[in-house]
Amino acid sequence: MLTYAMQDETIARAEYDLILSTYGSVRPFTNIIRAEESHMEALLPLFEAYGIAVPADESASLLAAVPTLTEAYQTGVNAEVNNIAMYETFLDQDLPDNVRLVFESLMRASENHLRAFQNRL
Repeated sequence: MLTYAMQDETIARAEYDLILSTYGSVRPFTNIIRAEESHMEALLPLFEAYGIAVPADESASLLAAVPTLTEAYQTGVNAEVNNIAMYETFLDQDLPDNVRLVFESLMRASENHLRAFQNRL
């Protein structure tokens, strides 16, 4: 679960970075990309605590350009919906308290990000 969560957060950050590179400094991407970086940082102590190797960042190979800014906002909506669903699935499992706490926090953040993207559509 930790590896999957890190990969998901890494891909989201890369998607938002590509959108910012394409369309310039547009909100909410400018704020949310920083949040994605903090999500990745929140996961790192769990990798260390459980002796799990942090996955390599291969996100750049998975991205495609988004043709319009409206589609970029929809990409953000889709990414956050999928992220929330992932954390809901993880939280249905029996988890150590430290993992549960981080996953709950990251899911709440994704719910906020989702609203920010939906407000742009």
